[in-house]
Amino acid sequence: MDAPGRVEVIAGGGESTVRLEGAWTLTHFATIEPQVQALRAALPERLRLDLDAVSRIDTAGAGLLGVLLGPARLRALLDAQPDLAPERRALLDTVGCAIHDIFAYSPPPYDGFGFVRLLQKTGEAVDAIWCQTRALLGFIGLVLETLARTLLQPRRWRIASLVVQLEQTTLDALPIVSLLSLMVGAVIAFLGATVLNAYGASVFTVDLVSFAFLREFGAVLAAILLAGRTASAFTAQIGAMKANEEIDAIRTLGLDPIEVLVLPRVLALMLGLPMLTFVAMLAGIFGGALVCVLAIGIPPAMFLSLMHTDTPLSYFWVGMSKAPVFAFLIAIIGCLEGFKVTGSAESVGERTTSSVVQAIFMVILIDALAALFFMEMGW
Repeated sequence: MDAPGRVEVIAGGGESTVRLEGAWTLTHFATIEPQVQALRAALPERLRLDLDAVSRIDTAGAGLLGVLLGPARLRALLDAQPDLAPERRALLDTVGCAIHDIFAYSPPPYDGFGFVRLLQKTGEAVDAIWCQTRALLGFIGLVLETLARTLLQPRRWRIASLVVQLEQTTLDALPIVSLLSLMVGAVIAFLGATVLNAYGASVFTVDLVSFAFLREFGAVLAAILLAGRTASAFTAQIGAMKANEEIDAIRTLGLDPIEVLVLPRVLALMLGLPMLTFVAMLAGIFGGALVCVLAIGIPPAMFLSLMHTDTPLSYFWVGMSKAPVFAFLIAIIGCLEGFKVTGSAESVGERTTSSVVQAIFMVILIDALAALFFMEMGW
């Protein structure tokens, strides 16, 4: 068995020598660590390193040497030893880089009121938002570039994957979208009628329902439901594939993961969400019509007549125009978060939650900007 590691400083002339002996391994860590701590504060400025008597060294021993000398000095001393074995140089370089962050970190000064901590958290949040925005824009560019490259090559289209994703994202979501839109339409009509009845204008409940669902709620409700249902599914599916190294296997086969996994999902959602938006509009208006007929006493023929007279067709196109934009962002965010999974079950859960939050936030943000734009344009 190798002798435990030892370290000593040999003074001489204008330059001292740090001489290491024995085995600098994890087995002898408890023996070497007190010597390192005792010599660390008393090292002279000018040194040379002697590793000739070291029989073995592992990451634990390299870490102790890095603690003794410091990352910068260790790198400088290694550069001054051209005859050092390549494997030892690589080990010491790697460990020196790893402990650099430990030495570079300095805890923030104590602030009794937490103001410095608040500024630190604010800066970290702003930096995280900027990094996420940059990653999202880069991923959008990558997807658009892949789409443009494959669009003119029909043999590379993945029709089977597209149809499967269309069924999962659109057909399976049809019942919940319809039911929720019908109930929201009924609630809007009931609340509108309650307020308008005080002014003798209950008949305008028809305009309220048609305006709300054709311009806003039809697209937004369908998009929010898909953000919670589909974006999370995309993240979990791609994240699980990355954790199981299936994406690496796809690359090994010479295939593009963006083309194989992302494009079918994006195109399926861009085709499916306008359909779900149309169904949500019909269901919401039908729910409002039920309340108007049963609670207010407006006959169905009168409801349809008022809706036809007072609701321009542009309301429908305004609502439908937002659906493909919502679908594109939801699919992109869901897939991007899936590719960010690091391999653990905890990471899959974190990224799934993040994709849902980001997708819903983007849907509401884009809808607000679109509402302001369309109102200013008079559409």
